Amino acid sequence: MDAFQALVLGALQGITEWLPVSSEGQTMLTMINWLGMSPSEALSCSIFLHTGTMLAVIVRFRRELMGMNMKSKLMRTVIIATLCTGVTGIPLYMLFREGFTGGEQATLLIGSLLILTGLMLRLRGSSTRGMEDITTKEMAILGLAQGFSILPGVSRSGTTLTVMLMRGVKQDEALLISFIISVPAVLGAIALDCIAGSQVSIQSLPGAAMLASSFITGYATMDILIRFAREISFSWFCISMGVVTLALTMM
Repeated sequence: MDAFQALVLGALQGITEWLPVSSEGQTMLTMINWLGMSPSEALSCSIFLHTGTMLAVIVRFRRELMGMNMKSKLMRTVIIATLCTGVTGIPLYMLFREGFTGGEQATLLIGSLLILTGLMLRLRGSSTRGMEDITTKEMAILGLAQGFSILPGVSRSGTTLTVMLMRGVKQDEALLISFIISVPAVLGAIALDCIAGSQVSIQSLPGAAMLASSFITGYATMDILIRFAREISFSWFCISMGVVTLALTMM
């Protein structure tokens, strides 16, 4: 892999990470078809790519992260969701390494659920529940759902947003929670891949190019998404993202 290919992969990761189209699925397909990597190698490299977008979240929400304490609802949500993410994520990761190649059907389901969520929000009106209203059970469900995103084709952002919006969480707080809980999820995925034995070796220059590219594009895309979501009805946002997800998956 040369520096140009690394920049392209980083940009692809940064643009698709926050959209419900599975950045992991997109980058893995690119690496397998363009760079000739095996699925296990592409999975390890895709996990590494998430480091850049994770750093973008840390920088973008540094005040929220620094302001968390053990008694805050956000911290409790992060802890419980992260633990439950491991319950589904670790077995599915090991299953994929043994040859599982599913994911497309799950993405179709997520796209359909996003459209359904948007339609329900149109009928129910604006979501009114805040972070303080989220129950322990909902935190656990959120984490269990996030764990499925370890499979290529399953969108982490699409899954977590669908769960929270279906439970009536306000759109701005749903986005914030989805962004924040991605940090420990990515750290866990990186640690798991290292423990299991990463299948790819990345040289320093391409690695730095991937991180820089995914960080910059990830930060910009995240900022655009936040502004976009604040200016329009989130019901139409969910519907449009669901349509995009279905269209890209069918293509």
